[in-house]
Amino acid sequence: MANRLAQATSPYLLQHANNPVDWFPWGDEAFAKARQEDKPIFLSIGYSACHWCHVMEHESFEHEEIARLLNTYFVPIKVDREERPDLDEIYMDAVQALTGRGGWPMSVWLLPDLKPFFGGTYFPRESRQGMPGFGALLARIAEVWAERRNELAQDAEALTSTLVRRAQGLRKAAKVDGALFETTLRQLRADFDPHWGGFGPAPKFPAHLAVELILRRGTPQDRTMATRTLDAMWEGGMYDHLGGGFARYSVDGQWLVPHFEKMLYDNAQLACCYLDAFQATKNPRYAAIAKGTLDYLLCDLRDPLGGFHSSEDADSEGEEGKFYVFSPAEIEAVLGPEDATFFGAAFGITAQGNFEHGKSVLHRFSSLDLSERLGLTQEDFDRRLERLGARVLASRSQRVRPGKDDKLLAAWNGLAVSALAKGYQVLGDERYLQAATACAEFLHRVLWQGGTLLRTYRAGVAHIPGFLEDYGAVAKGLVDLYEAGFDIRWLRWAETLGEALLVRFQDEREGGFYFTEAEQSDVLVRSKGGWDGALPSGTTLACQALQRLARHLDREDFSTAVARALVVSGVEQAPRAFLGLMAVLDDQLREPMELVVAGARQAPGTQALLAIARADYHPGMVLSLADADPSLPLHLGRTPIGGNPAAYLCRSRSCLPPFTDPEQLRVHLMAADLSS
Repeated sequence: MANRLAQATSPYLLQHANNPVDWFPWGDEAFAKARQEDKPIFLSIGYSACHWCHVMEHESFEHEEIARLLNTYFVPIKVDREERPDLDEIYMDAVQALTGRGGWPMSVWLLPDLKPFFGGTYFPRESRQGMPGFGALLARIAEVWAERRNELAQDAEALTSTLVRRAQGLRKAAKVDGALFETTLRQLRADFDPHWGGFGPAPKFPAHLAVELILRRGTPQDRTMATRTLDAMWEGGMYDHLGGGFARYSVDGQWLVPHFEKMLYDNAQLACCYLDAFQATKNPRYAAIAKGTLDYLLCDLRDPLGGFHSSEDADSEGEEGKFYVFSPAEIEAVLGPEDATFFGAAFGITAQGNFEHGKSVLHRFSSLDLSERLGLTQEDFDRRLERLGARVLASRSQRVRPGKDDKLLAAWNGLAVSALAKGYQVLGDERYLQAATACAEFLHRVLWQGGTLLRTYRAGVAHIPGFLEDYGAVAKGLVDLYEAGFDIRWLRWAETLGEALLVRFQDEREGGFYFTEAEQSDVLVRSKGGWDGALPSGTTLACQALQRLARHLDREDFSTAVARALVVSGVEQAPRAFLGLMAVLDDQLREPMELVVAGARQAPGTQALLAIARADYHPGMVLSLADADPSLPLHLGRTPIGGNPAAYLCRSRSCLPPFTDPEQLRVHLMAADLSS
C-alpha cells in the first residue's frame, strides 16, 4: 500500500511511495505527530539520480524489519534535496560537524523541535567494513531515546548552537582586494594535477569555477592548468562521447570512470566554461564540446513546456552505468569486424574492459595520436569516427535508458538559459537562442506567480517559494538572454527579480544575503553562507545578477548590495571556497566596460559589430543594443552614425568616439583587454 509520498510531485519522493516505511513529507503533519507521540524524527535526504540513495532504499527502506523499527520508534521524513536545498544545507552542516564528512543519502535524527542530535550518510542494513548496520543503529537510538533522553537533548542544543554560529556567523567587514587572486591561484597551483588535470585527488569533480577564474586572472602559465583540465575532462569517460554531455564526477584521478548520473546544472555550467575557453584560446575542440553539451540538453533534458529536466540517473536496469558501457562483441555486432576494430581503438574498448563485467567506458586517451598511426588525416579520421559513432549511438538508443528526474527547477533552468544564450552568442546557432527564449517564457508563465518565483514544477503543479539561488540564477540567465537577443522584456523582468531579491533576502543591517526568506518558519536556522559548491552559492548568483543589472540599468542600490555582500562574505579567510564569488570580485575590480551597438538588429553592419564583440573573451563586459528601448541608461545619446550602425565603447564612464568599422572595434577591444 502506498504511503503519503504518493501525493508528492518529486520523482525522488515518488520512488519511495511504495516502501513499507510510513514516510511523511517535510511539513506540519509530521512535526505534530513527533510532538504528540513524543518520538524523534528520522530525516532522510537524497535525490533521484543518487546511486547510493537507491542502494539504501533497496537494502533498508524496502525491508520489513527496518520499516517496523522506523515506524514504531520514529517519525520518518523523506526530503528531496533538490526541492529543498535550504534543509539540505542545514542538516548537511550538522552531519559534517558530527562526522567530518557529508554526502547522500543523508541520514539525520532530530528532536521533535527539528534540532539534530545524530547523523551520517549511507548505512548498510547489516554492519560491514566498519560501518554500523542501520537496523542495529535504529534500535540503539530508540533505546537511548527511552533511557537517556536528556543527553540527546543536550547534544542537540550544542549542535544547534554550532549550526547557528556557522549559518549566521556574520563575518566582520574585511578588506577584499586584488591580493586575494594571487592567494587563490597559488592554492590552485599547489593542488593542480599536471598529468591528468583537475585539482586535488580522486574523486574529481568538474572544475568549472576554477577554470573560469584562471581564464580571468591567471598568467599564461596558469592557463595551461585550465586547458589541461578541460582537455582531460573531455578525453576521459566523464564526457559522453556518443550522446554529449558530462557525468557528475570521476571516481578516479584520471577522469576515466564516471559516476554516470548527468545533472542539468553541471552541463549548463560546463557548456559556459568551454565556450569561454573557446573565446580565450580559439581551440575549435572547445566549441565542439560546448555544442555537444548544449545539444544534449536540447535532445535529452528538454521538456515540452520549454524548460529543462533536472537529471538522468546513473543506473539503468538496476546497474550503474549499464546504458553507457560496451564490450568489443557489442560494438562488432553493430559495426562489423573492421569498423569495430577501428572504433574500439579510438574509444579504448578492450576485451578486459575498464569497468565492471569486462565492459568499457568510452574514452579518447588512446586515440589522441591514432590518426597519425593509421596514416589518416585528422579530418578523415574524425569524419569516419563521427559516422561510426552515429551508428553506435542509434544502437545504444534501443537500450533501457536511465531513469530521469523530470521536475523543473527555477535555479537550474536559469543556468540553462545562461548556457544557451551564451551558446548562441559564441556559436551563432539560432536553435540555442530559441531554446533559451522558450525556457525563459516557461519560467515566467509557470513559475512566476503573483510576484513570487516558485522553485519547482512537475506534473502540472508549481510549488515551494523560491530561494536566493532561484532568484539569482534566473535573473542572471535573463541578463544573458537579453545580451543574446536584446529583447528588453527579459532585462526588465531581471530587474524586477533583482528588486524582489533585495526585499526578500538581503541583510540590510550587516550586508549580504540570506538563503531563505524571513517569513519561512520551517527551518532551524536562517543560513547566510556564500561558499561555492557544485553550484555557485546563492550569494554568488545574486551578486552576479545584481552586478550586471547595475551596469545595464545604472542601479546604485544593486551595486551597493554586491559590494556589501563581498566585504562580509568571508572570502578573504578561504578564497578557494569562494571561486564564484572571486569572479564577482574580479568584475568589481576591473574598469567597467560597456559596449553599445546602435543600429537595427538585423542590419548587416550591426551583425558585423556584434560578431566582433562576441568573438573574443571579454570577462565583465556589458553588451547592449540601442534599437529597442531608448530609455535604458546605456542607450542615451547612442545612435547610428551617418545612417550606419555604430559601436560605443566605454570604460569607467569614459567613452571612445563612436566608430562604424568592425576592425576598429576589434582593435579597441583588444587594447582594453590588455590594459585590464
